Amino acid sequence: MESILAIFPPELLRILISGILVIALVFLNGLVMVYFERKLAGYMQYRCGLMEIGWQGVLQSLVDGIKLISKRLVIPKNVDGPLYRIAPLLAFTPVVLPFLVVPFGKHLQVRDLNVGLIFVMAMGSLNVMAIFMAGWSSNNKYSMFGAMRTVAQNIAYEIPILLSLLSVVLVTNTFSMSGIVDAQSGGSWFILLQPVAFLIYLVAGVAETNRAPFDLPEAESELTAGFHTEYSGIAFGLFFLGEYANMLTVSCVATTLFLGGWHGPWEEYFGTLWFFLKAYSIMFFMIWIRWTFPRVRFDQLMNLAWKYLIPFALVNLLVTAAAVKFLPLIFV
Repeated sequence: MESILAIFPPELLRILISGILVIALVFLNGLVMVYFERKLAGYMQYRCGLMEIGWQGVLQSLVDGIKLISKRLVIPKNVDGPLYRIAPLLAFTPVVLPFLVVPFGKHLQVRDLNVGLIFVMAMGSLNVMAIFMAGWSSNNKYSMFGAMRTVAQNIAYEIPILLSLLSVVLVTNTFSMSGIVDAQSGGSWFILLQPVAFLIYLVAGVAETNRAPFDLPEAESELTAGFHTEYSGIAFGLFFLGEYANMLTVSCVATTLFLGGWHGPWEEYFGTLWFFLKAYSIMFFMIWIRWTFPRVRFDQLMNLAWKYLIPFALVNLLVTAAAVKFLPLIFV
């Protein structure tokens, strides 16, 4: 033990162990959510869902993951080789890093940055570049259409997300994720103080994850599989894991900023349990609307962002700024 501490300083060792645990969380989240999504989809469509591998099909996701890893990575001719290979890694890495600043509990956070919220948003925006690289380098018209749709969709929906989050920052006067959670102690969750911002963030967050009814970048009936049409094996698996990790990121940010984070009854003992219960409730909502509502048209998708979400988010931000300025006692 002393030899290990001599090579790795305690702080570096803590960050390395935390990084391994975060990556394990992302993989575990993917396995669990794939299973629950397929079972819930079966329940909503009056069929059994997964039943073959293990009790109630609990091992099906694990077997599918092993199959993806063991499959040969087929690289089509005429693709842009370096960009084609880098894109899956670039899609997976940025969705892992935000968890380093997310406070899962009162004493369960890798690093409390004073610009934690900006860090999360910056990492989230890198995912667009990865998808565009995948579509561009695939040398396939369906992939390119999917990539272009992703860029347009993410640019449009990042604006209402930022505006809704800024409303909370105006109230708390901090970008620290732990600071925002501390500001909601005593049951004063910001979903009660900022219900419009929460609703806008939730709708725009679903669109940011490219899931139905906003899954235009993939749109199987129009674009085969969109930007990842030409990917197979572990490369496709990384895009798949990235999507579920992105869902968890959106849910964790909503939990931290609007649902009180780890706060709840007996939070000293069950704070982390409360955090994950809130985050996975939001993920259940995402799955629910995916299997309930049909896919929107692209013009409807753009209209929702530019004509409704952005104006409402701007008005909400201005009202919040005025309230903080002229009614400061409410936000003490």
